[in-house]
Amino acid sequence: MTAAAEKKPVHLSAMHSQGRLRTIPVRVRARFDSAATNEDNRRHWANADALSADSAASAEVRRTLRNRSRYEVANNSYARGIVLTLANDTIGTGPRLQMLLEADSLNREVERQFDLWAQEVSLAEKLRTMRMARAQDGEAFAILVNNPGMDHSVKLDMRLIEADQVTSPMGNILDPNEVDGIRLDVYGYPSVYHVLTEHPGGNTWNFTDDITDIPASSMVHLFRQERPGQHRGIPEITPALPLFAQLRRFTLAVLSAAEAAADFAGILYTDAPASGEADAVEPMDSIELERNMLLTMPGGWKMSQVEPMQPTTTYAEFKKEILNEIARCLNMPFNVAAGNSSGYNYASGRLDHQTYFKAIRVDQTFFAGRVLDRILAAWLWEYSLTPDATFDHPLTGASRLLPTHQWFWDGMEHVDPAKEANAQETRLKNYTTTLAQEYARQGKDWEAELRQRARERALMKELGLDDAQSLPKAAAPGPAEPLAGDTEGD
Repeated sequence: MTAAAEKKPVHLSAMHSQGRLRTIPVRVRARFDSAATNEDNRRHWANADALSADSAASAEVRRTLRNRSRYEVANNSYARGIVLTLANDTIGTGPRLQMLLEADSLNREVERQFDLWAQEVSLAEKLRTMRMARAQDGEAFAILVNNPGMDHSVKLDMRLIEADQVTSPMGNILDPNEVDGIRLDVYGYPSVYHVLTEHPGGNTWNFTDDITDIPASSMVHLFRQERPGQHRGIPEITPALPLFAQLRRFTLAVLSAAEAAADFAGILYTDAPASGEADAVEPMDSIELERNMLLTMPGGWKMSQVEPMQPTTTYAEFKKEILNEIARCLNMPFNVAAGNSSGYNYASGRLDHQTYFKAIRVDQTFFAGRVLDRILAAWLWEYSLTPDATFDHPLTGASRLLPTHQWFWDGMEHVDPAKEANAQETRLKNYTTTLAQEYARQGKDWEAELRQRARERALMKELGLDDAQSLPKAAAPGPAEPLAGDTEGD
């Protein structure tokens, strides 16, 4: 081989060996820009950590977040309105039980007694409080207790407690099976809750207060588990807390600037140089002005009226954008969070509400499984032992499983009832829905509604009325009036 041949470049990607083309693999190392740390993003990612779910949401961190969240909800009108709206839309007037056993008489008996019990314990009000606590405190606790003073044969009651009262004794803090007030079993599930007899922020609390151990079967712990292995919750409005503070600061800054501009009627100024021919005027001296009077200025001085530059033209836009960002962590549209739909038309309003209503349905299902089913299981067991029950054996049977049932919630009102009624009629005609589903959309029991309809028809027949006479006459069809700002099709 000559020297020239030795210096000839060789392509690594393709070499000829024994008459065949051989490819040499080349290792390629991929790179994620988000994983790189440089001077541009070093401070932004300074607080990123690799802590576990329980370590990240430690007792100190959750206490700080709770206090700040409670302060913001108590002092910020938007924060209070968002939390109240979320609780009202999720719980509404309260859930209603429908039993689906084969015996209709037994179904109606259980439904009626459970409804009476729910009114006695103010179930709907307590559920709304739990929903607000979950958004504001991150979690809600309810202890299933016996209340002999109740005016119902079932003495089961719900006692709500705040998250501050669930804490571990000092001797159990380092126990690996303890997570700030919750003792875990060998499978990692809560077995016992440690509850302070008094609130640590109360006037009667002291460091020697007793701690009561509540079995997990008697405790309802409601929180949103965002990470695997998480056992305590953080406020749902945590990402929005800095934004709430910015909104209040910006509002106060705009107001202060407007007040400062309004406090000054005018300013005296001169174009003459220092120590010039202008008359001497005391700096920062104030001159009282009278209305409708002709004024004279000192020699060499001019008067200029202050132009109020506040509120700025970006104030409304800033509030809209920051409220939109605040409400996003709760899947709430801007018009619901702000209580203002002036910038919406029919199509955009419905589109934004679809995501919100779906989040509400998911939340209601979560409440039904984590709270209501737990309550119903305990209530059925207690009711089966009362003299009012018409059955000897508990409905739950030997397996203690709940019988077939479902929960009804308040329906979501449609923006245009006429369009919804036409769509409902079409769905029923082409068999893509059922009466049960349509009544469930309105939060009603289809069996109860049909029985009521049958009673009405029977009474109309008794009084010699028919449907055409008893129902109001429909208005003559005409062009539909568009909604305010409705410029798009639906």
